[in-house]
Amino acid sequence: MSQYQRLLLIINPALRHSPAINHAAALAKASGAGLHIAALVKPLEILSLLDEGVQEKARESYLQDHRDWLKNQATNLNALGLKVTTEVMWADDMKQDILDHVTEMQPDLLIKEVQHESALKRAFFTPLDWHLLRHCPIPVYLVGGGGHALPRKVVAAVDASDAAPADSELNERIIQQATNLALQCDAELHLLYACDLSGVYLADMGGLALPDITKELRTTEEQSFSKLAGRYGVPSDRRHFVLGHPVAALSDFANEQQVDVIVMGRVQYHGLEKLLGSTTEHILYQVPCSVLAV
Repeated sequence: MSQYQRLLLIINPALRHSPAINHAAALAKASGAGLHIAALVKPLEILSLLDEGVQEKARESYLQDHRDWLKNQATNLNALGLKVTTEVMWADDMKQDILDHVTEMQPDLLIKEVQHESALKRAFFTPLDWHLLRHCPIPVYLVGGGGHALPRKVVAAVDASDAAPADSELNERIIQQATNLALQCDAELHLLYACDLSGVYLADMGGLALPDITKELRTTEEQSFSKLAGRYGVPSDRRHFVLGHPVAALSDFANEQQVDVIVMGRVQYHGLEKLLGSTTEHILYQVPCSVLAV
């Protein structure tokens, strides 16, 4: 049985050339899942300048235009054998309205196009996508600007550095989701560990030379990764151990290997880490492919 029975796609109807619809439709067709498309519209401030009667007519006309467009999209998708339903509604609180849809519909996957925000804006406001990554109770599939609508290459990005139960469970969840996605889409599955050894420069050297510590640590991390990959039967040519900061390493790998989807974990951060954002949150702005956060 498919891991996806019902998909929820959130779109901004003003962006009518968004790749998210094609990606969601491809996943729905591959998995046999039903697809519900919710177009959430932010209130138009300019309408507040109109008289009340005119304002209401303008609001309804604006929504109806989006309803007609979305209905046409659904008709085309249904003709391809998909089970698509739609709705268009005002969203006074976009973050909460999306989470309310998830709670009400109980879908297996939330799909949305990545909403790029400047570094300056991220310094003062939590981006919508970050908010969803932190608070959405189901996996979130954020569609990037590149990659095939139906994934051909899926990468499970794991952290083999710590054998703590929580990390082991997260790695298992990442690999399981990536495996199921690859099987449904008939895609290649790769396992990647971006190992950052920069912390060794800040650690207590204990009388050992830095090159010795770095070499020993790398060997330990590679062995840990090989053990993890072996446990899940990942072929040697699909295992990738790369050195560097995770965001930069994943970005370079995704570009060089033409990755379609990176499957990553979501970690709960607090304090300064929460303010600055996690690896998964920052990778959204660095890779051209989609990100599935579990």
